[in-house]
Amino acid sequence: MSIMLLILLQLSVLVSCAPPQCDPGFRGLCKPKVEEKPKCTDVLLSYCDDMAYTQTMFPNILGHKNREDAEAGAEYLLMSVVESLLGGECNPEIRMLGCSVLAPRCEKEKVLKPCRTTCETVHKRCSHSFEAIEMAWPYFLDCDRFFVSDQEGCYDPLEGLREQVVEAVDSMEIPSPEEPATTIQFTYHSNAQMISILKKTEEQCSNIAKTYSIGRSMEGRDLLVIEFSNNPGQHELLEPEIKYIGNMHGNEILGRQLLIYLAQYLCSEYLLGNERIQTLINTTRIHILPSMNPDGYEMAVSGLQDNNYSDDEQASYDSSHFGRNNAQNIDLNRNFPDLTSIVYGRRKQKGYRTDHVPIPDYYWFGKVAPETYGVMKWIRSIPFVLSANFHGGDLVVSYPYDLSKHPLERNMFSPTPDDKVFKLLARTYANAHETMSYENAQCGSSRGISTKGTINGAQWYSMAGGMQDFNYLHTNCFEVTVELGCDKFPPEEELFLTWHENQEALITFMEAAHLGIKGIVKDEEGNAVKGARISVRRIQHDVTTAENGEYWRLLTPGIHVVSASAPGYARAMKKVHLPPRMHTAGRVDFVLQKAAPEPDLQEEDDTIPSMGTYDRFDPYNQYERYTLMADLSHNREERVEKPWWWNYFVLPGGPAPTWLLKHN
Repeated sequence: MSIMLLILLQLSVLVSCAPPQCDPGFRGLCKPKVEEKPKCTDVLLSYCDDMAYTQTMFPNILGHKNREDAEAGAEYLLMSVVESLLGGECNPEIRMLGCSVLAPRCEKEKVLKPCRTTCETVHKRCSHSFEAIEMAWPYFLDCDRFFVSDQEGCYDPLEGLREQVVEAVDSMEIPSPEEPATTIQFTYHSNAQMISILKKTEEQCSNIAKTYSIGRSMEGRDLLVIEFSNNPGQHELLEPEIKYIGNMHGNEILGRQLLIYLAQYLCSEYLLGNERIQTLINTTRIHILPSMNPDGYEMAVSGLQDNNYSDDEQASYDSSHFGRNNAQNIDLNRNFPDLTSIVYGRRKQKGYRTDHVPIPDYYWFGKVAPETYGVMKWIRSIPFVLSANFHGGDLVVSYPYDLSKHPLERNMFSPTPDDKVFKLLARTYANAHETMSYENAQCGSSRGISTKGTINGAQWYSMAGGMQDFNYLHTNCFEVTVELGCDKFPPEEELFLTWHENQEALITFMEAAHLGIKGIVKDEEGNAVKGARISVRRIQHDVTTAENGEYWRLLTPGIHVVSASAPGYARAMKKVHLPPRMHTAGRVDFVLQKAAPEPDLQEEDDTIPSMGTYDRFDPYNQYERYTLMADLSHNREERVEKPWWWNYFVLPGGPAPTWLLKHN
């Protein structure tokens, strides 16, 4: 015990004799630690060696402590491969923009930040390129976060690039002014590439083009529309509105591609001064939905790829139908309200109508696809006059009705009251097509029963719930279905020929929106009469006036007796003579005088409540309940597939760069 105490005593003496430890609480006991201030250092990042400056500083704007930290990050990895990822687009702008953040400019031991205006310019031009590969805009190129205004003393990170351009300008070959602004590549496009092309077209023709979404598919893909007009985004008085819809069946690809090409063609030709295209766009509002069924397209493409690795004939047969329906396995061209059956059932009633037929309430208790719902709301929200829906599997233009007027006769000619108009519209496309009207070009099941490339839908094959019947019976819009060929997914090398065959027909059909008459209905005080009915003698199908009292009525050449009527006004009537080959619609205005409601109008209105009213759309909110249930039944994370480039950026031992994913 005494030995232990002796040892402890000796240790305490040694400790007490040791020099005092550094204690900041006692002044002068130890020297304060001086931290070294960061200094300017040479830019040693190999992908940043062409910047206009040679000095940088660490830590950089992102917090990387040194060059090694910066080179080890996913940010620098992205900059090293961005040229290949984007197919050469936006290079070297993106890389140099990234260098200005990872290796910022340093002068007089002070970091200078890059200009926000330069970042915003590059973002506007290049964001579509990232969307095309389903990659988010890189967080370190956030213009508001890492870039500053001119007033804060910024520098242009593309200064070096602009110097190179000035030096090379004399040796550069300047493109001819006749060269189109939008180059059409006759290849198939993924959903991301399609959206990128439409966005780029909008950017290149911003004065006449605008993109907008009408909803989302079951798997969350945008149903993106591009619009062309001399005043995009606005309806103009008496300017007819038309729409083109493609890819309703996901495995019928040609329509989708042709409409992408058409959007590019309209943009480039307008800029090049093509008078015909300029007149069309300046007098018509054109809406193009290249893909109504983007989910089905994805399934069709994956099915085709799988089939390429199989020699099984049965696999080939099955793949031809793979992707036709949407992600819920719904055939979208059988999913619209069956208003044709309602009209057939009311034929014997006095004053029955074949226009603006309300959607029956029971329809909403069935399975309504989100794609169908989006298109219905779109059709109801814009006063469309003319429409075409593009399919594949035959070479013919079919027109309403699609449902046979006799339940036991599947191939019975079943005309609408506007049969003459529909035949004229169908012939307009078929005759302008390179081969569609020739008998030896016919293929598919319509061969032998079609007339010069046109056919009544029900006479071909009867079906209920089709989109073209819905357009005609629920709105003012006249729609036909264009079958573009028997090969639904032809080889890529045939795309140019198909475009060449359809180009004139696509333009000529749009010009048909100016057939017939148009005008404005007002009262005696000059106020527009909304919802007035425009009737044509011997055609039991009316159109109604839009918000500003305007109307459009497609008619064949000849003499027509046209009247305008509305509750509380006396009917006004005019005789109209439409000569052949008119290039613009005849202007026929009406002024309605106040009067007691006409008895026949009152009787007509009284028959509507049995089917509900026209304004009654999804009254029980069944669609919202259905989509909510669908969202709950699917784990969205399980459905999200990582893009093809993802594994390249996942570094071992490091955090996953989720900032690259669009859904984050």
